Amino acid sequence: MACFLVPTTEAVVTSIITKVIESSEEKKGIVKSERTVRRFSEKMKWLNYMLWGGSGLLAFEHLWHGEISPFFPFLTAASSPESTAEMLHEMATSGVMMAVAVTLVWGIMVLVTNKLEKMSFAPSVKEVKGEAK
Repeated sequence: MACFLVPTTEAVVTSIITKVIESSEEKKGIVKSERTVRRFSEKMKWLNYMLWGGSGLLAFEHLWHGEISPFFPFLTAASSPESTAEMLHEMATSGVMMAVAVTLVWGIMVLVTNKLEKMSFAPSVKEVKGEAK
């Protein structure tokens, strides 16, 4: 019914946080290096893309099934107190779980990326022995 509103709300919040982080990185002079280390703001954009994309698809699916209307109250489930309670329960269960799942997948992506970045910058055996060209 309205489960897509929870990840959409998270997407709005993380978009604002991403803009704040980007401006903070610019003030500190943190730029993307030639060695492909990604800034945290770039990694936050991954989360934003995942959340906005998933929320958009869910909103389209709800629109397709007639659960969203172009007139007030916009959500058909908000037309009666009983259906509103059901909608809020769905948002609290399905919506929260979807948002948490997307955020966990993003967190795993960031951990793997950080690990790969550290591995790619570890000095090779030749560099340690002074044999590097």
